[in-house]
Amino acid sequence: KITETAGNEVSSTEKQSKSQQLRRIFKEYGAVGVSFHIATSLVSLGIFYTAVSSGVDMSALLLKLGLKESLVQSKMAAGTSTFVVAYAIHKLFAPVRISITLVSVPLIVRYLRKVGFFKPPVAKP
Repeated sequence: KITETAGNEVSSTEKQSKSQQLRRIFKEYGAVGVSFHIATSLVSLGIFYTAVSSGVDMSALLLKLGLKESLVQSKMAAGTSTFVVAYAIHKLFAPVRISITLVSVPLIVRYLRKVGFFKPPVAKP
């Protein structure tokens, strides 16, 4: 998808990596984007820590989700602490968290502008 912006720059959102798109969201939406992504990450880490400490077989779950066995085994080394395993799984799901941030932040900011919590963006001359 190629779009032309007001400055006649051509940008391609499909060719950007997830990290580049995330940087663009942080630059465009500032504290809202950063805060939402950090909150999502903390919730994700908490969920995975709870799952691992509760005894859920995360290796079997990740394999069932379609992850390669070599990737799962490299992240789930035997004898590692609960937090390390939860953090490794949390890192495996980074693309999901980034996608949630990329979709949610513009909607949140649009809503907050609509209800008057944020001012609309200033038009550039």
